Amino acid sequence: MISLAPSSALAQQLKIGYVDFERVMLLSLPARAMEDKLAAEILPRQRQLDELGAHLKAVADQLDKEGPTLSEHDIGRRRRELIDQERDLMRKLREFNEEVAQRRNEQKSELWELTHRAIRQIFKQEKYDLILQDAVMAAPTVDITNEVMKALATAAPAAQ
Repeated sequence: MISLAPSSALAQQLKIGYVDFERVMLLSLPARAMEDKLAAEILPRQRQLDELGAHLKAVADQLDKEGPTLSEHDIGRRRRELIDQERDLMRKLREFNEEVAQRRNEQKSELWELTHRAIRQIFKQEKYDLILQDAVMAAPTVDITNEVMKALATAAPAAQ
């Protein structure tokens, strides 16, 4: 374990900062913009899948209702068709969820890179000796999360 406060003389010379990465990844302007963009991209397909699911439920309900009046052959055929359609819907949902997860991971990676660029810029401009990403405890005097979020907000229009 390394102690970051060895002596008062050395501690006064060190300039240390801390960034709450989780807060940046959730609440920064680029994070919210990326989430909004993804939501807008996936909404039409999500609605389409929801409508298909509702349609299949309606078909299943109708089959249950009409079942007593249909022949065994018709019931079997319609059930097989319904099962095939449900299987197709499940495949589409799985693919959709995988694509959304992949897009989120891409966005997190992009945001991570933007955040690190902002931190590097702050590190150089303000002559920090050390900036930490994870800390058990950090005093508000060393927390530069808001500064990083402001830098990201300023850089956000250029990044989009």
